[in-house]
Amino acid sequence: MNTLNKRLAQAKPSATYRIIDRVAARRAEGAKIISLCAGEPDFDTPEHIRQAGIDAIRNGQTRYTQVAGVRALREAVADKFHRENGLDVNWQDTLVSNGGKHVIYNALAATLNEGDEVIVPAPYWVSYPEMVELCGGTAKIVACSAEDAFKLTPAALDQAITPSTRWLILNSPSNPTGAVYSREELQALAQVVLQHPHVLVLADDIYEHLLFDGQTFHTLAQVEPRLAPRVLTMNGVSKAYAMTGWRIGFATGPRWLLEAMEKLQGQQTSGASAISQQAAIAALNGPQAFLQQSRAVFEARRDWVVAFLNATPGLECLKPSGAFYAFASCAGLLGRTTPGGTLLRTDEDVAHALLDEANVAVVHGSAFGLAPYLRIAYALDEDSLRQACEAIRRFCLATR
Repeated sequence: MNTLNKRLAQAKPSATYRIIDRVAARRAEGAKIISLCAGEPDFDTPEHIRQAGIDAIRNGQTRYTQVAGVRALREAVADKFHRENGLDVNWQDTLVSNGGKHVIYNALAATLNEGDEVIVPAPYWVSYPEMVELCGGTAKIVACSAEDAFKLTPAALDQAITPSTRWLILNSPSNPTGAVYSREELQALAQVVLQHPHVLVLADDIYEHLLFDGQTFHTLAQVEPRLAPRVLTMNGVSKAYAMTGWRIGFATGPRWLLEAMEKLQGQQTSGASAISQQAAIAALNGPQAFLQQSRAVFEARRDWVVAFLNATPGLECLKPSGAFYAFASCAGLLGRTTPGGTLLRTDEDVAHALLDEANVAVVHGSAFGLAPYLRIAYALDEDSLRQACEAIRRFCLATR
């Protein structure tokens, strides 16, 4: 019989990839689609990092590695956490996995049992709740409104915690909103978590280097060292160094948790690509000028895109403080009809109509746990971005 695992059968496909699949289908039909849905930088991986990968191949560094990563990369990861985040860790306090998503999944799979709850502030990255459910836990969604800048408040966190709470997931800067927690906001959340010693925290810092307006990045274990024994701090090279396809994520946290994650990874995927690990060493230890250059480009795009969206009838957008997403309310479009005759009842209707009638792909906010919004990724060259925004404006003006 074609019987699936019950948890997998109940899981939803990634909404982002469903839109990407629709884009591919439209393009196969000959349509010229501008996609604003992919969460990856549009820059090439810096040359010295690519060269490190090429050198690894030529030097025969193509064999299995230790499950937790080669020591040189783990040392580079420890140095990064110490240098950039003020965390007192050594190489043995690190783990390297096949991308940031793999780190998160390993942590949940290694710790969740039936009945365990994971607090997931919404809007959230689409995979958080699904991974929680696949690992046997229950995702407890806590809505974070625009009035709170899409951020979890201490009061909401305290109310959400129960004896069954196992994890809190914090993502800053956030996908999909670009919201960033300040040091003071993290301190306030830490005071709540300190009162509940059974709660672990997963700090997803993958967008750490995409922080705007001169802000300084802070992470929870740095802000409140007393919580360090209960915090898994994860990061990776994908967003910061334009290395999404290299698939390298890493983490630091309590040794018992890292050892459990390593055991799971050893039976699941083994170590990450040997070639990619050498490239990641070059990324972390090499020149860092790329980080400032890409941040400046994204900040300029952010300013232009947000201003354009707020000047478009039917849309309203808070200015994000980081990442490369604009999370725009489309409440003003609901109830209208498109030129193609589609009644816009939901934000998903708006997203699909934009693809079908304006040839622009965005992801509906309800996929991230909050409607009615559109997530617009501005990780795209300026000319294409301008064309896409102008097409969105024409679409909005044409609805009645």
